[in-house]
Amino acid sequence: MQILERRDTDGIAHLHMNAPERLNALSDEMLAALQDQIDALAEDRETRVVVISGAGKAFCAGHDLKQMQAGRQAEDGGRAYFADLFTRCASVMSGLTRLPQPVIAQAHGIATAAGCQLVASCDMAVAAEGTRFGVNGVNIGLFCSTPMVALTRNIHRKKAFEMLTTGRFLSAEEAEATGLVNKVVPHDQLEDATRALAETVAAKLTAAVKIGKGTFYEQITMDLDAAYAHAGQVMVENMLWRDTNEGISAFLEKRPPDWQKG
Repeated sequence: MQILERRDTDGIAHLHMNAPERLNALSDEMLAALQDQIDALAEDRETRVVVISGAGKAFCAGHDLKQMQAGRQAEDGGRAYFADLFTRCASVMSGLTRLPQPVIAQAHGIATAAGCQLVASCDMAVAAEGTRFGVNGVNIGLFCSTPMVALTRNIHRKKAFEMLTTGRFLSAEEAEATGLVNKVVPHDQLEDATRALAETVAAKLTAAVKIGKGTFYEQITMDLDAAYAHAGQVMVENMLWRDTNEGISAFLEKRPPDWQKG
C-alpha cells in the first residue's frame, strides 16, 4: 500500500494521502512522498491541475506527534530533527505554491495544524459539510508558527490570530466565509464538486493559467505600483502569444478557439 497514491485522468493529477489510521498525518514518509510528487509535477507538461485528498475520516491531522516525540531522544533533545522537519514541511508547502499547475485541496473531516496549513497552501479548496479547520497546536503547548504563515496569507489577520491563540476550530461554512475554502458541499458531492472545479480550470489555455499563477504569487508581495508594472509586462507577453490572438479572435467570431498549447 502506497502512503500517497497518484491517479491521472484527463490532465488532472489526483494525489490521495493514504494513511487513514494516522489521519493522514504529515509524517516523514508522507512529506517525502509529497515532495517527490511536487518535484515530478514541476517538470510535468501533461498535467494541468492537481487535486490533493485524504483517505479515511480526515483530510490531514497535521504533523505526526509520535515521530516528533521520538525525535527528542537525540543527544540535542531533537533540535536538529525539528529544524529539518519544519524545513522539509516548508519545502512541500511552498512547492505547492510554486507548481505551474493550480492545486485544489479536497478536504473532509478535519484539517488541523499542518493539515490546515496544507489546505491554505493549495491555490483553491473544496470542503465537505462538517469539515473542521484548526491551528490548534496551542492546546498542547505548541504555537502553530509555521502553519500561521500560510493561514495569514488566506484569511483576515484577527480571525487567524484568534484561531492561533485559542485553538478554536472553524466550521466549513466559516472557512468559506473567511476565504480559506472556495466552496462547501455535501459530503457525498465532495469528489464530484472538486472534479468539476478541476475540469473547469483544466479546460483553459494551460500556458495562460501557468503564467497567471506565477504572476499571482509574485505581485501579491509587491507594493501597488510595482505590482501593476510587473503584471503589465506579463500581460504584454501574454498578448503576443499566437494562442491568445486565436482566443480573442475566436471569441469575437463566436467560435471555439483552436489552441496549440492546450
